[in-house]
Amino acid sequence: MTTIADIRPGTPFEGIYAVRDVERRLARNGKPFLSLTLGDATGNARALVFDQADWFAERLSEGAVVRVTGRAEERGGRRELVVSHVREAEQESETPDLVPRSHRDSEELFGFVLHLADEVGDPGYRAVLGALTGDERLAGAWRRVPCTRSGHHAYVGGLVEHTVGVAALCQTLCTWHPRLDADLLVTAALVHDLGYTRAWRVGSTFEVTEEGRLLGHLALGAEIVGDACRRTGLAEPQRLSLLHCIAWHHGPPGGAALAQASPEALALYRGNAMEVQVKARLEGAGIDAAPSA
Repeated sequence: MTTIADIRPGTPFEGIYAVRDVERRLARNGKPFLSLTLGDATGNARALVFDQADWFAERLSEGAVVRVTGRAEERGGRRELVVSHVREAEQESETPDLVPRSHRDSEELFGFVLHLADEVGDPGYRAVLGALTGDERLAGAWRRVPCTRSGHHAYVGGLVEHTVGVAALCQTLCTWHPRLDADLLVTAALVHDLGYTRAWRVGSTFEVTEEGRLLGHLALGAEIVGDACRRTGLAEPQRLSLLHCIAWHHGPPGGAALAQASPEALALYRGNAMEVQVKARLEGAGIDAAPSA
């Protein structure tokens, strides 16, 4: 079996892959063909099915696990897989793991989350963090889900890795700007992306859940954290400050002016962006190689 990463242009291949997406298209001569993205734990690749495209279009769907044979070609500097045969893979014991994983240990990273939470001195924020990290189902998803499907931290363990990175940056910023509310900022950094725990489902591929599609991770995160605030009795001013940070972590929501952000919300916004952008640049340069293509 050939992994996606090992397929070389000009060579045949055979392997078991997950269908990341599938699209029926028309060639210039009007003949239909399928454009697929196939993936496994080592990456993704574009694949083309020219023969019996309509027949396969009815039988292939996102998330399907398939056994594929074909030949790799290079077109315009890009690798493309020309598929000669594809069928549904049997549920074999040797079926590989088809989603990419962080090269960092998720359990160890979650240990850093717990350590950072323990350093929060405010009893109200500590209680909220304890309620969230102590929820076994939530904590399991926290360690497992990605942040994105094909962008930053697009692998199993991506969320917890990103969480630790942002929280560490924010903690460091507080030593330079001691007037920041460090307990608020670190708490917000630890929980800012918890909406992803309900927005993603991990199977043979990363699937967006129905509530993730309809609500998005910002709204889901506010709901998760807001519920923990209510259960622990967090004071209203602190609850609003924390939810404000979550709402702002991608920048001004709903056309709001940047001047409306609290210092902690602004710090989280910039820290989150820095962690994402530096990670992407390192991966693009091959320095911190991503497990996904």
